[in-house]
Amino acid sequence: MTTDTDAEHPAMPGGLVPLEQWQLPETSVHRTVRSALRDILAQLRAGVTPEDTTFRSLDALPALSARTLAEVAPAPDPATTADAVGRQLARLTRGGGRPRRVPVLVAPPFSGVREALACLDRRLLTPPDEVSMTPAAAACWWDRQALTDGDWVLPELADFWLRHPSGLALVREFLSRVALDQAGDGLVGCSSWCWTFWTHYLPELHLAPVTPAPLTGERLTRWLAFLAGGASGRTVTARMSHDGLYVLPAPDDGQERKYSGFARDLAALSRGNPGVALALWRQRLRSHPEDEAAARPLRDESGGGRLYWVAPLEPMKLPAVPTAAGPGAGHILHALLLHDGLPLDRLAQVTGLAEPEARVALSLLLRAELVAPAGAGEDYRVQPLGYPAVRKYLHARGYPVDGF
Repeated sequence: MTTDTDAEHPAMPGGLVPLEQWQLPETSVHRTVRSALRDILAQLRAGVTPEDTTFRSLDALPALSARTLAEVAPAPDPATTADAVGRQLARLTRGGGRPRRVPVLVAPPFSGVREALACLDRRLLTPPDEVSMTPAAAACWWDRQALTDGDWVLPELADFWLRHPSGLALVREFLSRVALDQAGDGLVGCSSWCWTFWTHYLPELHLAPVTPAPLTGERLTRWLAFLAGGASGRTVTARMSHDGLYVLPAPDDGQERKYSGFARDLAALSRGNPGVALALWRQRLRSHPEDEAAARPLRDESGGGRLYWVAPLEPMKLPAVPTAAGPGAGHILHALLLHDGLPLDRLAQVTGLAEPEARVALSLLLRAELVAPAGAGEDYRVQPLGYPAVRKYLHARGYPVDGF
């Protein structure tokens, strides 16, 4: 009998699974009730108290410096994640779970899949400068890519289309070739929101996509410990700031430690999304506990190794969609997720908003810390800390949301 840790890569706990097998991490009844009560109270307060929609920690403990965070909670290395993807795809092939020549890897935002696929030793397919074109022009463009000539990778399908009548041809032509196994030997990455659109647009499309397994509490603990270990594999200890219960290192059968339910609750809050979980984790790490004197024996117990403290998930106030947000804000948020980021002029095009109207709605989302530019003059993107509120907002208003 195999276990969850058999034949898996530490950069991708749980490995790759068929898309239809993905499930939300379990959460405690206590946390579910608290979450529901918070939503009700937020609705009651709307319009009654001054609105603050930005992130706030709500505890007075000193946070870690940017340098320390980069050491103990670094962003995943794309090359390492790429190695994990390659090994998992090879395992699926050996097990007969990858029947197509062009596997499709679907992942929620902030999963790091786009960056990882770009590191693979394959010919990289990038979109044309202008993705709006006629069906005939799209067919000619794909012919020029010589898909049957060697291994290739397309890191993000969302880059190849626009939700506009003139912006669909490239992806429609490409998916038809992949469906008929006329695209050679390749690998496609696709954001979950983009995939949701195209499976509704082409309901007969069946490409048997795979996806990274969700980060349950157990997997999340192992993944955070792996990131903290760095290249040296050092052991990092993290304990709750208020009661000293362990969060890291990952449980070991040879050690008797009492563990907090923090990782399970973090997995539930982030919906098993690694990028969201890591952003929240970085916000909760602290350099000191609530009671330094009471924590002194715990420091001695750690044996002089690296010891960090973790503030509880509550009290913490995540970014929220302002009550003043109109339909334009929802259109912009949905478009940004469908396309994995867009510049202002494209936002106006795909939402149907006039550019001045789009600017006003975008400014509201920027102030609420839900959206930020990737860089000077670059695409706007939904932010990891704001993603839980954005997804809930879009779902409540009837937008087609992803399955993650």
